Amino acid sequence: MVTKQLLDPKSIVVVGGSKNINKPGGKVLKNIIDGNFKGNLYVVNPKEDEVQGIKSFKDTNELPQVDLAILAIAAKYCLETVKILAEQKSTRAFIILSAGFSEENEEGAKLEQEVVEVINRNKACLIGPNCIGVLNQNYNGVFTTPIPNLDSKGVDFISGSGATAVFIIESGVPKGLKFSSVYSVGNSAQLGVEEVLKYMDENFDPKISSKVKLLYVESIDKPEMLLKHASSLIRKGCKIVAIKSGSSEAGSRAASSHTGALASSDVAVEALFKKAGIVRCAGRDEMTTVASIFMHPELKGKNIAIITHAGGPAVMLTDALSNNKLEIPHIDGSKADVLLEKLYPGSSVANPIDFLATGNAEQLGHIIDSCENDFDHIDAMAVIFGSPGLFPVYDVYDLLDEKMKVCKKPIYPILPSVINVKDEIDAFIAKGRINFPDEVIFGNALAKVYHTEIPSPENIELPVIDHKAIRSIIDESEDGYIEPEKVQALLDAAGVSRVGEAVVTNQADAVKVAENLGLPVVMKVVGPVHKSDVGGVVLNVKDTDTVAKEFDRMIKIKDTTAILLQPMLSGTELFVGAKAEPKFGHMVLCGLGGIFIEVLKDVSAGLAPIAVDEAGKMIKSLRSYGIIKGARGQEGVNEEMFAEIVTRVSALVKAAPEIAEMDLNPLLGKTDKVVAVDARIRIEK
Repeated sequence: MVTKQLLDPKSIVVVGGSKNINKPGGKVLKNIIDGNFKGNLYVVNPKEDEVQGIKSFKDTNELPQVDLAILAIAAKYCLETVKILAEQKSTRAFIILSAGFSEENEEGAKLEQEVVEVINRNKACLIGPNCIGVLNQNYNGVFTTPIPNLDSKGVDFISGSGATAVFIIESGVPKGLKFSSVYSVGNSAQLGVEEVLKYMDENFDPKISSKVKLLYVESIDKPEMLLKHASSLIRKGCKIVAIKSGSSEAGSRAASSHTGALASSDVAVEALFKKAGIVRCAGRDEMTTVASIFMHPELKGKNIAIITHAGGPAVMLTDALSNNKLEIPHIDGSKADVLLEKLYPGSSVANPIDFLATGNAEQLGHIIDSCENDFDHIDAMAVIFGSPGLFPVYDVYDLLDEKMKVCKKPIYPILPSVINVKDEIDAFIAKGRINFPDEVIFGNALAKVYHTEIPSPENIELPVIDHKAIRSIIDESEDGYIEPEKVQALLDAAGVSRVGEAVVTNQADAVKVAENLGLPVVMKVVGPVHKSDVGGVVLNVKDTDTVAKEFDRMIKIKDTTAILLQPMLSGTELFVGAKAEPKFGHMVLCGLGGIFIEVLKDVSAGLAPIAVDEAGKMIKSLRSYGIIKGARGQEGVNEEMFAEIVTRVSALVKAAPEIAEMDLNPLLGKTDKVVAVDARIRIEK
């Protein structure tokens, strides 16, 4: 619960406020004073009568009523201090900067929980402990620098790491990125990234709320809450940029299925961000670059004009955009010829538009006007203009500022000479503008923004399945891989098309079943996990004599309990799988099947439930999508049927959350059908 006392306190006490501004208690007090906090400000310090010009109380008991308490004292003193403030001084907001809690040891974790219980009991809120604090337009409640320009049109930033928050601010400020608020949640003892985002969603006001949110997350404890409120904010017109660190953890941990091996927890994070419409970044500069792009008019198409006076940066930007499937379309025709006449000889307007190192502000104006008004196929402009340091370029940047005020197409300023024309760039930023100093980081970030999908629908319509039959099978099953007959029954109840098959335990039945199914058939061992590795799969068995001979051989393979027979079919081998991920629910994956899943590891993942449209996008995002479409005259796959199976598997795991891992591998896909050939399901109750 975020309280009004946290957001807009009328009084603040710094417990542990100090004269030493090199300590957190001293620096946070100085920042609050320097920020011209308009309310009443108090200090508790038993050794001082006055700290930095502020009256100091010897004991917390002596304080008047106070809205917000910022604690910069040893962890062992925090509990008693919180009790006095919450119970006697009506304090309803706490920021605990102190370390020494759950991040340190079990004793610290217990102390942290006791503090939270007191705060909850008194209907107050807590940021921290072990954080840098809170920064908004009402007070500078952090003990760090820099203090960025605070503007309601800036970004809201929520970070799980205090130091990283500082570094991200330091990345954004030189670019001209403004901040509306900063929340460093530390240990997230009561309020974490998810809770703060929830508050921002539930209290969003399109007239005054920031429309860009930055998230730095080290662990996602409440993915459902994050998904719900992030996607809700984006539907309301917001943009969200996030870094989730720790992506290289043991996603390769031992797993007994293809799905288990491929579906690491980071795949779940990626699927969540994609479902919510969050732009995921890998580092600080990329994050602040994406946020800066969101401060410009929205990019409506993928055709970019690169306007430059330097060839090298234009080539690098062209590569960055083209490699990420944005276009730098050719510009020609009579209007291009007219523009060329206004530039110095040797210039080019073909795109990139190069108006040479000697190009001036007037010529830049002509180019921008032409891109805005004459070249209809251009959607945005990237302007690269630095300086060798020979002369000032104020006029160029002033012209750029004026054009950005009147043009409807986005104009992205790439001003790389951060030393040679530092004063000019500072003046440009002072006008409220943003600089993208590195063209490659900008190009990659712009592509990431353009290709990020809108959030999935809030209410997803799933196909009709037989819930009663599914629950009956699951309830009667024990943990582990379930028998083939039960797998078949689950697929039938979920409406997943499959080939006819039968399981046999003697040679005579094998021959009889093969004749009934129709030769040729496929024979597979039942029992061993990886059938191919032990010689437990035989394809295209064309006669009953071979059926009998292969049965005798296969039944002797270690761990084999029976033999499964299926008709021999053809088609593109596909894969659909599902895996339960703690806290996230189920991931559903799809891709090419058979050996390709092991060799290519080209899969697309989504979080259940998955609608047909989302499943279709998952399929189209595969690197191997060209094979699914039908490459070089080969028969393609019915994408609608493939997508429907993805949605039906997502409906199955919602009905049966006990399914821990599930593989449909392979499915065989053709233009007229997609059917499951082999399936394995493991349950954990």
